Amino acid sequence: MKDTAKAASREAAPAQDPLSRDQFSKDPFSKTIAYRLTHAARLQKGLAARLLADLGLFPGQEAVLKQLLDADGRTMGDLATALRVRPPTASKTVARLTTQGLVERRATDGDGRLVRVFLTPEGAARAAAIDGVWQALETEMTSGLEPKERKRLRKLLRKVEKTLATRLGAEGGLDDETDAADDDDDA
Repeated sequence: MKDTAKAASREAAPAQDPLSRDQFSKDPFSKTIAYRLTHAARLQKGLAARLLADLGLFPGQEAVLKQLLDADGRTMGDLATALRVRPPTASKTVARLTTQGLVERRATDGDGRLVRVFLTPEGAARAAAIDGVWQALETEMTSGLEPKERKRLRKLLRKVEKTLATRLGAEGGLDDETDAADDDDDA
């Protein structure tokens, strides 16, 4: 009898799910740019992870491979700086890539303490395929936007980045290069 009463009370009162659509749509925070940006970034990260998995990579590993493709034989410190992460983070990622046979560490002649990281042939092949993944990701993310909307979105996001970098006092927190597509008024 108690089970029947519980079921009836559940039917009478709506569930207090904190993420229910009705409650969520009334939350003013869900209408903020900060929320939209965070939510879009999470979804983008999920899609990126799915696409990278096709190459046998996890998010973050592709950035190391691309850095090495651009300049093979970097030190761990160089990699950490280029990736804007702490050295232990870069070291863990390199260790995982080493286990996968995509990179190798070599001690520098004359100084056994200085280790450089090099792509293996398989690592170079996967690094070369990353641009295709990024292009697929870009295409998927912006498939609902017109070319002018994509251009405007890039410009607005760059302004937000600049504001945040300035506020945080982050040097190098913003890529100074402008996208050629942003400068093209025909887009």
